[in-house]
Amino acid sequence: MATLKEIASEAEVSLATVSRVLNEDPTLSVKEETKRRIFEIAEKLEYKTSSTRKLASALPQVAKEQLHFLALYNYKQETEVNDPYYLAIRHGIETQCDKFDITLTNSYESSLEIKNPKVDGILLVGRQTKEQLKAIQKISKNIVYIDYTDHDQNFDSVDIDLARISKEVINYFMNQGYQRIGFIGGQDDENCSDIREEVFAEYGQLKGVVSESDLYRGDFSSSSGYKLAKAMLETDHANALFIASDSIAIGVLRAIHEKGLRIPEDIALISVNDIPTAKFTFPSLSTVRIHSELMGSQGVNLLLERRRDERVIPVRVYIPSKLRLRDTTKK
Repeated sequence: MATLKEIASEAEVSLATVSRVLNEDPTLSVKEETKRRIFEIAEKLEYKTSSTRKLASALPQVAKEQLHFLALYNYKQETEVNDPYYLAIRHGIETQCDKFDITLTNSYESSLEIKNPKVDGILLVGRQTKEQLKAIQKISKNIVYIDYTDHDQNFDSVDIDLARISKEVINYFMNQGYQRIGFIGGQDDENCSDIREEVFAEYGQLKGVVSESDLYRGDFSSSSGYKLAKAMLETDHANALFIASDSIAIGVLRAIHEKGLRIPEDIALISVNDIPTAKFTFPSLSTVRIHSELMGSQGVNLLLERRRDERVIPVRVYIPSKLRLRDTTKK
């Protein structure tokens, strides 16, 4: 019988890739052409799975049937225009569904008015109310959260550790010698505060560098950032700012420029997301890189795996982030 090493050698891929393809790992991101080549070589070499199936018939179940996933976004579609972070999540979902030939229905503001009532799985982007969850679970029990983790529900989730990011930014500024740090953020839901702001305030006050008067909150648009920064700059303000998103930061930059302050000499900024335009602002934004497109694609992978294996224990995935220092912070 052929070995995995022989298959990998002929397919010109790694041993790990062969193993994950033959074990139908839904989290593996590899071209369908590569998968097919591995299966064809394995069949030619008469390699069999543990259940003795021929590998030509061992293609993942998800590729044989037409699945229908519903993506429910808890915000309006125009939010994607104001903040590319959300657009990238949707792009990741759509790209992965297209890869597996999954029919996808996108629905904004968590609307359940859909044409196709048969749904094989649901992707929840953002927090949902208890009333919404009750209605959603009547449609499908296969549910994965993206950009939110509900510890009270038995759902999978793909999220970012925003609490760790807030602490990391405060620690960075403190190590740079700043003794007063402000926050400019947004709020998706008026009934739910942003974990970035919560942890920033709590941890910052514990460290003695944050006060309530230095916390500003609007929405996640550049115009909101501009208005909040204008108001802040009319007061005795902090000289280091943590900004909840790059989109907000773009507005903040404009307000600071109009005030005639120097960045980062007079005021330093760190934001979140690292959208494509972040490196082209003036000065270029120091920001925390978040792989939002990967969040979307991994959400699809989790939903596929949960449905295929009929798994009931929730899996919670945290996508790593990285602080990218550019010109809005001191060297």
